[in-house]
Amino acid sequence: MFDKINAWKPKGKCAFKKRQVIYGLVVYRGDGITLRIAIIGCGVVGQGFMKILRDKKDFLKNNFGFDAKVVAISDKFKGSIFVDEGIDLDGLLAHMEQTGKVDGFTAPGAITGLDPIETIRRSNADIIAEASFTDIKTGEPATSHVREALGTGKHVITTNKGPVALFQRELDALAKQNKVQFRYEGAVMSGTPIFNLMEFCLAGNDVVEVKGILNGTTNFILTKMEEDDMAYEDALALAQKLGYAEADPTGDVEGYDALAKVMQLSNIALGGNLKEEDIEREGITGITSEMIKAAAAEGMRYKLIGSTRKEGGKIIAYVKPIKLPLSDPLAGVGGAINALTFSCDLSGDVTIQGPGAGQMETGFALLIDILAINRAINCC
Repeated sequence: MFDKINAWKPKGKCAFKKRQVIYGLVVYRGDGITLRIAIIGCGVVGQGFMKILRDKKDFLKNNFGFDAKVVAISDKFKGSIFVDEGIDLDGLLAHMEQTGKVDGFTAPGAITGLDPIETIRRSNADIIAEASFTDIKTGEPATSHVREALGTGKHVITTNKGPVALFQRELDALAKQNKVQFRYEGAVMSGTPIFNLMEFCLAGNDVVEVKGILNGTTNFILTKMEEDDMAYEDALALAQKLGYAEADPTGDVEGYDALAKVMQLSNIALGGNLKEEDIEREGITGITSEMIKAAAAEGMRYKLIGSTRKEGGKIIAYVKPIKLPLSDPLAGVGGAINALTFSCDLSGDVTIQGPGAGQMETGFALLIDILAINRAINCC
């Protein structure tokens, strides 16, 4: 299912010669490699990632042997900067809070005006953190960013579901060909670890089905319809007011967002090769208050469920509203929370839940992946 660590071998000698093991935690001591990072897309997620790198710098170095500096940032709308020796994150974040832009921030030796592709080509980054906007129909512009980075021998971490849903096999092969890693923990459930769970904790299992709540907006709406007896239109309006739903909520309420995530799970967890047209899709716009009440009277609860399973040599996948018994772990997941149940031949059913969005949560997903790359580079 996953061969990233085995496919990519670190070059040269181990950077860390001294290790201390405390209750199973490897605490690295001594000087290691400083990883250079370029961030493509400096919106909510990119800024969250920068805050994590700034605020946890000492903790990450002391406990994980991880040291990094951001050398370049490029955003289609906010501008760009490349500083060979590293960017002052405190100063840049303060500048962005005041202006909303990367443009205008000054630093000695800075190169400005580079678009994302030029930034990837010209920067001295070891790792590209791709956090641009998502176009699930085309995967662009993120897929071009990922291809360019992998093709020039740079590791890539991303939270963007477009490239993973549409081109995961091609991009994984390109990473392997260039002896780098392509990691995408945040592409399904933000900072709730799904792919690392499969890669490490569920290793050795045959995963036969994955199903769950993959869109926090629709889960919030259905929860409000049941708990507060709200009509669909009122619950949607509240979700928009609170920032859970976009002004145009089609991607969420019609099931397209969840479909992209089911496509990833089908192809990565189950080894399929599904396209959008292979997955049955139905949103929640047809769910009424009367249906919610009738389900409750039966001891059931509506959830928008994304599911993919192996059946007779095929993979059957769908996104649609399902009535679940209250005994189902997924039925108890309320609000804007996501959850997934993995059905495995050895471990049985394993359910994980957590936030599916948020600045720090999604920034954390990038951290998960960059630490995995750091471990591979600095293995002893």
